[in-house]
Amino acid sequence: MKKLIIIAFLLSTFKALAQKVFSVQYQNQADIKVSVVDYPNQADLKVYKVKYPNQAGKNNGLWFFTEYQNHADKKIYFVEYENQADLKIFFVEYQNQAGWVNKEKIQLFY
Repeated sequence: MKKLIIIAFLLSTFKALAQKVFSVQYQNQADIKVSVVDYPNQADLKVYKVKYPNQAGKNNGLWFFTEYQNHADKKIYFVEYENQADLKIFFVEYQNQAGWVNKEKIQLFY
């Protein structure tokens, strides 16, 4: 019984930290304003888009874009200019390239 409770707790913790995001249409609907930069050294976070929700990471740059707002852990809005953003991201080609560059901004996804 104890093992079952521990497993349930761990699974709920992982779900809370998963990076399932939804891109909103309007800035006032967003939890975080995001700008996509041209080069990885300009980014706060390097992001890899996963294909399935169970592949989403635990605040490590593995993002799954949900179809519905209520399925997401965070709502993001893509801004046009870097100075408007809370977070600057760079999309990487490979999963092992994802991760935080600027650890000071890691709390944005908790």
